[in-house]
Amino acid sequence: MQQIINFIIRYKTSLLYLLLLLISLAFTIDSHSYHRSKFFNSSNRISGSIYNTADGITQYFNLNEENKKLVEENKKLRNLLFNSNIEDSVQLDTTKLDFAITAGRIIKNSYSSPNNYITINRGTNHGIKQDMGVITANGILGIVEHTTKNYASVQSILNTKSNINAKIKNTNYFGSLVWDGRGYNQVKLEDIPRLVPLLVGDTIVTGAMSSIFPENIPIGTIKKFDLNVSKSFYSIDVELFNDMSNVKNIYIINHKNRPEILELEAKIANDQ
Repeated sequence: MQQIINFIIRYKTSLLYLLLLLISLAFTIDSHSYHRSKFFNSSNRISGSIYNTADGITQYFNLNEENKKLVEENKKLRNLLFNSNIEDSVQLDTTKLDFAITAGRIIKNSYSSPNNYITINRGTNHGIKQDMGVITANGILGIVEHTTKNYASVQSILNTKSNINAKIKNTNYFGSLVWDGRGYNQVKLEDIPRLVPLLVGDTIVTGAMSSIFPENIPIGTIKKFDLNVSKSFYSIDVELFNDMSNVKNIYIINHKNRPEILELEAKIANDQ
């Protein structure tokens, strides 16, 4: 207490000056509308800046939660996109869906070896099975190969064993999407007939011949193409929409009618 009294005595002149200054400013602001408006505008700017900074800090710490909400929202939108028979976009009856979507995340990704695999944080406990398609918001990623209770390995499209049905967008010309191991940002589309008109920049999407992926999921664009004269088919370099070195959030696609399709195809094969 004595230190406070000594401080006031020591700086009494300066403190009195500040007090009188504040009183005079208060009278000036109160008696002049111009000064009053300037004062409140300035205080609003300062408080607004403080609130904006505080909001930015809050948003930063809430990014993970917001990201989860966006992933769930995207999952619903993809359910609508892949299932044209859905009439109610608010309440989805999952028992009526041809394709069911499960959201997940990548926990390990390889893209520099000849046969690349991706590990995701979803497994049999989440309804994940072998041969389910995996995509991102930008395009296809691969196909589930092995599962455990809580995890699954995905054969990446950057795998020399990968072979996925794909086509030129807005056409019925389809071929096989493969990888020759020459780069993580492109794959090859083969078996497109020479009569098909092609342009650099044309979009490549999934074809209708697959029982794993829905039709028309984006893959990439034509970077260049060459004609294999001996076989009369194009060899097409496709630049991927996905940056395969930087992927995190994924969606696993369950084609509910796939077992029935496979059963039918097996009967046809047996008949032959």
